[in-house]
Amino acid sequence: MALADDGLMEDAGFRISEATAGDFFALLKPRVMSLVVFTAFVGLVAAPVSVNPLLAMIAILAIAIGAGASGALNMWYDADIDAVMTRTASRPVPAGRVTPGEALSFGLVLSVLSVMTLGVLVNWLSASLLAFTIFFYAVIYTMWLKRWTPQNIVIGGAAGAFPPVIGWAAVTGSVSLESVILFLIIFLWTPPHFWALALFKSDDYARAGIPMMPNVAGQASTRRQIFAYALILAPVGVLPWALGYTTAGYGAVAVVLGLGFVWYAWKVLGMSDDDRAMKPAKALFGYSLLYLFAIFAAYLVDCVVARAFMMGGA
Repeated sequence: MALADDGLMEDAGFRISEATAGDFFALLKPRVMSLVVFTAFVGLVAAPVSVNPLLAMIAILAIAIGAGASGALNMWYDADIDAVMTRTASRPVPAGRVTPGEALSFGLVLSVLSVMTLGVLVNWLSASLLAFTIFFYAVIYTMWLKRWTPQNIVIGGAAGAFPPVIGWAAVTGSVSLESVILFLIIFLWTPPHFWALALFKSDDYARAGIPMMPNVAGQASTRRQIFAYALILAPVGVLPWALGYTTAGYGAVAVVLGLGFVWYAWKVLGMSDDDRAMKPAKALFGYSLLYLFAIFAAYLVDCVVARAFMMGGA
């Protein structure tokens, strides 16, 4: 009888979801979410105000949920291109474990939940910034820029750069130059990070019809642009110390990390078009992840240590 009922349900267009909790968690893009949460936490802690621990926890949770919502909406819309790329073919939607409707509903519910939670319990400036970030990533980047222009990741990178500004706004109710500099570090980091990936995954992007820089402008032009961005990113990473927001300890770390980024980008610049191994590009991609984590970790440590020293002196 149960089998007959199942057959009737399928004939009527109904299907019992086979998705697991792990599949829905994968929709959140947990690795991306972890980086979002970390940079938002740094922005929150760096703000020169007394932070209510409960509100801080609520803010970080809401930002994490908002980041996950963006990931789910991205996977819903990009299921067609994810299916033909080796890097993304096993994601829940193209693999058939989660239906497009489930992914869309999941993303929309989490979007509303995250924005409303942040607005009602923290403040509406940070909630507005979170709502704009979700919209920018899901609509402006995913639905438009990604498939239309090789500058997709340059403009779209703004979405990933907002979390420290949201964290700052959550505890201050405002946006400052210091938080904007944190935004700029991520914004300028994004193109060389993703173009390094695009260099050794260009076949994937070509199959999917995504106009990433190597497929449109060629490898040589992409390598030059990666190096140019590295030259800009390195001094911007030092700006917090140069403007007096951090101690010389952070400044020294930022200088070393920036020089390392330029060195890896220089190696990429020297690659030849027929370099199939792509070792310099892979090395830069790996280092870029280390760079972003390390420079924000240094910022966090510097803020915490500096405040502890000031309190001890008082």
